[in-house]
Amino acid sequence: MQAYYDVLHRTPKPIQYDGKISDLYGENVFHLDVMREYLPSDAFKSMLRVIETGDRLDRSVADQVASAMKDWALTKGATHYTHWFQPLTGATAEKHDAFFKPVAPGKAIERFDGELLVQQEPDASSFPNGGIRNTFEARGYTAWDPSSPAFVIGKTLCIPTIFISYTGEALDYKMPLLKALYAVDQAAVAVCQYFDKNVTKVSATLGWEQEYFLVDKALYNARPDLMMTGRALFGHASAKGQQLDDHYFGSIPERVTAFMREFETESIRLGIPVTTRHNEVAPNQFECAPIFEECNLANDHNLLLMDLLEKIARKHDFRVLLHEKPFAGVNGSGKHNNWSLGTNTGVNLLAPGKNPKSNLQFLTFFVNTIKAIHDNADLLRAAIAGAGNDHRLGANEAPPAIISTFIGSQLTQMLDNIEKNVKAGKMTPEDKTELKLNIGKIPQILLDNTDRNRTSPFAFTGNKFEFRAVGSSANCSSAMIVLNTIMAKQLNLFKTAVDARIAKGDSKDEAILKELQKLIKESKKIRFEGNGYGEEWVKEAEKRGLSNLKDTPRALKVWSNKNFIQLFDEMNVLTPRELHARQEIEFENYVYKIQIEARVIGEMVQNFILPAAVNYQNKLIENIKGLVDVLGAKTGKEAATAQIDLLTRVSEHVNKMKALSDEMLVARKAANKIEDMEEKALAYCDDVKVFFDKIRYHADKLELLIDDEEWRLPKFREMLFTR
Repeated sequence: MQAYYDVLHRTPKPIQYDGKISDLYGENVFHLDVMREYLPSDAFKSMLRVIETGDRLDRSVADQVASAMKDWALTKGATHYTHWFQPLTGATAEKHDAFFKPVAPGKAIERFDGELLVQQEPDASSFPNGGIRNTFEARGYTAWDPSSPAFVIGKTLCIPTIFISYTGEALDYKMPLLKALYAVDQAAVAVCQYFDKNVTKVSATLGWEQEYFLVDKALYNARPDLMMTGRALFGHASAKGQQLDDHYFGSIPERVTAFMREFETESIRLGIPVTTRHNEVAPNQFECAPIFEECNLANDHNLLLMDLLEKIARKHDFRVLLHEKPFAGVNGSGKHNNWSLGTNTGVNLLAPGKNPKSNLQFLTFFVNTIKAIHDNADLLRAAIAGAGNDHRLGANEAPPAIISTFIGSQLTQMLDNIEKNVKAGKMTPEDKTELKLNIGKIPQILLDNTDRNRTSPFAFTGNKFEFRAVGSSANCSSAMIVLNTIMAKQLNLFKTAVDARIAKGDSKDEAILKELQKLIKESKKIRFEGNGYGEEWVKEAEKRGLSNLKDTPRALKVWSNKNFIQLFDEMNVLTPRELHARQEIEFENYVYKIQIEARVIGEMVQNFILPAAVNYQNKLIENIKGLVDVLGAKTGKEAATAQIDLLTRVSEHVNKMKALSDEMLVARKAANKIEDMEEKALAYCDDVKVFFDKIRYHADKLELLIDDEEWRLPKFREMLFTR
């Protein structure tokens, strides 16, 4: 055990950079300023057009860009390049190829041309495909995404790409995200034309907040459950946890600060605008957050940062836990997705303006967002489903599994007034004046309405919506694909309805207000201002007809809903075949994660907990026998009363834990025989996972009873309070 305590005295690693952090920003990124320097003027203009419009890049220009990328990367010490992509494993992937190419005996050059830049053909056979291709069909393609700049990590030039099958279906997160962003751009621009003809592009923005735990490497390596599953499957709560609220926003330990400084420095070099760091609620839990960015780039940056966290933590003898609930009894980790829409004219469409016209535009996008959430709440729930997030959602620490939206009491009153006061017929001048006066008050309303409901999964926070239910290990794309797609669909419906009202004789403002009134009425039940943690909300939500999809397998069933299949197909984001494949992959992923946890539980019971218990039983037996031998049977037994009681309690927990472990094994074998992946996922959820907490209960009781010297697993008090 001494090794576990030695980690408390480790010296922080030296901080490598002490200059102005702003001087490093984007130095390892092939951004526009670098392009301008390395590319001919015509080629640079072509690249700008491609980035802004998504047009195809001419091959000759691609050659020039590739050559410029290579020359720039060589100045950074790069020797290899890779197409960096996001397969449906939930992680990123890369295959490195050298710039090096022999051209004659004893002679070589650095080669990288447009063909290698634009497209490559990595082996796709081992990536999840959900039935899109046969096992023997290995071919897949990565294709360059010019809207996300290339970057250098270590000695490798990384080129962000999409990943598709031989037949053209998406096998990644990026391709459908780009399609969803295009859909919301087109739909939002059309609606913006009611207010400002100068708007020609609308971009979805994302500001994520990444929560994570740090555990000392030595303690991590001594916990097979952390290594294999990312969470502690056993462990009694520490006497001191987060109940004193002394960790949140507290002083950051020196060793942790050294780690943070290094990963922030590397993030800045990669153009990730990380600006915030702080202690989170649970011991050894932390958070970092950047300034918001365009959604596709922000998502790439989050994935990059997650990778940096892992790599740099190892250098500081830490391991990062990105699991949503690594430790029972303390808060889990989320990844809040702050989402909004911004125009090419510099307007945030979810921020009120200075006059009634701009505020009517704000109300238009605000109300349409609420309506989109109302009509597609189950889709949003499916987008955040995962084995890890099931432990967090609704656990009195995070938003519940019931999707609702919080907007604050004063905005609620504003919407209620609009709902009541917009006349069905022609509006009088007095009606228009009153509405304009009320709408003009929105900025003042928001000044007094800046607090946010932390129990709400989808809360309005002044100039954006915060989707708080996303899990810490998730790819933000999953939630952003759904959110931007449903918003695009809703804006299309709104535009059609308003145009129809105008065609019937309403003025533009009247048509917009009447349609908003209709949407406010129809989406009212999704708005909730109270405590999302309370049991009262569960009952109230049921009365309102809101879904409560408590576990992942049932949430994932949503993907096969015909209306949602039609939605994604109509918006050209995911074909029915692609959507079905993703559902199949998510079911499979859930099964494997629960299966691994079940196996690890069985192994730890057999190899760690039972041996510790038996050894301790033997010690107690020897002690009891010794007392009886020395003091006699009667007096000895009386003297050993405490030991006998302890031995009895240990034996009871051992027997029950072993029996439950054996029953779980039988249930797991039965589930493994099921062919259909949806049925298999339900079986693992309902028949296998139900044993986890039961087995844990007895194991955690044994942890409290057994001698510390016999208990080989580092305890929560050691892992959560390492500095």
